[in-house]
Amino acid sequence: MFQETLLQDKIILITGGGTGLGRAMGERFLALGAKLAITSRREDVLAAAAAEMSAGGGEVFYAPCDVRDPQQVAAMFDAVYTRFGRVDVLVNNAAGNFASPTERLSPRAVDAVLNIVLHGTFYTTLELGKRWIDEGAGGTMLNIVTSYASTGSAYVVPSAAAKAGVLALTRSLAVEWARYGIRQVAIAPGLFPTDGAWSRLAPTPELAEQLVGRVPLGRVGSKDELANLAAYLISDFAGFINGEVVTIDGGEWLQGAGQFNELREVTDSQWDALSELTRKGK
Repeated sequence: MFQETLLQDKIILITGGGTGLGRAMGERFLALGAKLAITSRREDVLAAAAAEMSAGGGEVFYAPCDVRDPQQVAAMFDAVYTRFGRVDVLVNNAAGNFASPTERLSPRAVDAVLNIVLHGTFYTTLELGKRWIDEGAGGTMLNIVTSYASTGSAYVVPSAAAKAGVLALTRSLAVEWARYGIRQVAIAPGLFPTDGAWSRLAPTPELAEQLVGRVPLGRVGSKDELANLAAYLISDFAGFINGEVVTIDGGEWLQGAGQFNELREVTDSQWDALSELTRKGK
């Protein structure tokens, strides 16, 4: 679908880039000519991922960092700048989430999500944004939110609140920092199962089946679909897209938004009977 030089020589930093969707995006960016920096808290995971991802010839640098700590964030960017001299694209992908009745949450559990998702995204955005402004260099920031960032969602309330904050950050800075040549975009994924995260959100096969059943397309998303969307949004072809969030969820959030959407469960025979009643004016 894309030219192999779509992201040629772009320096892309991905938080949470050693596993899951972050790694999938990174692998796609490498295939399109980018040079990659990945970061997360676990150095062993980063080292293994960097070795495997660069086996095909791409350049991958890793720097451990806890995005909840602004000092570590600054040191991580220093390391990336030392290696590559610049950063062209920041992908704020690091996240944490789990399902729970809200009344069962402790303040520590709330902070565990807010500090990674909201504070961590803000810290990386602010650190790199200041550098770009001082350098007179523009760039693109891609934030990974969720399909419920706009609507909210029960049982994942800290995540919903944090991702809503990230979405507000995206839209706010799209206006404020555009004059510096800094572009903001976001992706709101629906169901994209990854190791670990999926088991915390859908701990039983029955619940997983119910979640998938909410998707009008009748399936979950693939990593390649998300990675291709991300590649387009950070490419020069999307240069006039600023402050927009693209939802990729198979129509799930629209399914929940329409008042009569559950009528999709009505069978053909039931529709035939209803039509006959309507025709007769009953």
